[in-house]
Amino acid sequence: MSGRARIVLSALSLAGALALLVALPYLVGVNWAEIGRELSRLAPWELAGLTVLWLAGLWAYTFVLTASLPGLTNWQGFLLNAVGSAVSNLLPFGGAAGVAMTFAMARGWGHRNASITASALVTGVWNVLSRLLLPAVGIVALLVAGELPDRRTAAMALFAAAVLLGIVAMLALALRSPGAARAVDRRLRALALRLPGRAGRRLLRSDGALSSVRDRTVDVLRTGWRGLTAGMTAYLLLQAALLYVCLLAVGAHVQAAEVVAVFAINRMLTTAVVTPSGAGISETGTAALLVHFGVPAGPAAAATILYSFYTYAVEIPTGGAGWLAWLMRRRPAVPGPVAEHRVLVRK
Repeated sequence: MSGRARIVLSALSLAGALALLVALPYLVGVNWAEIGRELSRLAPWELAGLTVLWLAGLWAYTFVLTASLPGLTNWQGFLLNAVGSAVSNLLPFGGAAGVAMTFAMARGWGHRNASITASALVTGVWNVLSRLLLPAVGIVALLVAGELPDRRTAAMALFAAAVLLGIVAMLALALRSPGAARAVDRRLRALALRLPGRAGRRLLRSDGALSSVRDRTVDVLRTGWRGLTAGMTAYLLLQAALLYVCLLAVGAHVQAAEVVAVFAINRMLTTAVVTPSGAGISETGTAALLVHFGVPAGPAAAATILYSFYTYAVEIPTGGAGWLAWLMRRRPAVPGPVAEHRVLVRK
């Protein structure tokens, strides 16, 4: 895809997300003036509490990154997550661009490509598995609360569970079988020889990479699976708590089981690639599901917008600030004698 085509696609995607967000209140039966009134009632201490809860969730996710990339600090993990999220929130299919930013930053801290690749693979799998598992958790929560989910929600949960089992089976096969990894490498090499030009050359450079990444991935999972799971669990719990507090802040009282179900669907909808991070799509689905559970349209839309501010909008400037911080820190300091030499040369 050419650079111009990417720019056009990005512009159309962002425009679509913006259109959905603007139309969200009207889709659930309210208007922006009513949402503004709901949000204007928030006290400063409530906003401060929401901000602390949001930051706590981001910090919890750093343990996922540090467990997947040995030697990475929590502060570095915070920067990686912030910058990657900002890119994903701005671009359609932004996950690939976010991974590229991760590679650039991690290499700047001295990590090797194979280790970064293994980290990206492991964290990506953990994210996918968690989002596929959430609908099933939501269904169980509704059943425990004595509420029967509708057919669409149940079908989504069953589909997610089937995909989850398939991914786990393929991952287990690839990790347990060196022969499987080598077979995939051979197929990639054969494909590279048939591809013309730059695409074939790039794929040839990856010859044997899967076997190397597999070995490093096995090491990461062997030593870091507890940290990965604990960090991801804490992150998801804090994100769900953030949604619950957003609902309470606007006066919407929802049962815990319904919050779990709404949160599960919200996270699933963020995987939609039509818009960056599913923006507009996830908000519309979240507000509609809250209304379905009996929340008045005004508080439902206001809580959704508030939650989206913390999980989508504010991540963009935060990531920009993180990128600037990384750029400033990576500049090597000039030693004293070298600085003096430069001054003498200029004179």
